[in-house]
Amino acid sequence: MMRKIGRLFIIKNRIEAFAIIYALALGGAERGKHYLVSFPGFGGRMLFVAAMVAVFMAGAKILDALTYERKETRDTGPTA
Repeated sequence: MMRKIGRLFIIKNRIEAFAIIYALALGGAERGKHYLVSFPGFGGRMLFVAAMVAVFMAGAKILDALTYERKETRDTGPTA
């Protein structure tokens, strides 16, 4: 039973990865919007950019890890 629950938290394909990245981007944009209101001017814009860059970096890392995992399972076979 715990294995089935654990599988819910594993990204299995690129569609799931892009859905997660989209959700991260929505959250980052919302946080950036609050930064623009809380810190008007240059500081708020820089914090907005920092939030979005963090999302881009996380998305790239997710896609990289998915590609690496696919390559590893193809080379060595699936782990039980």
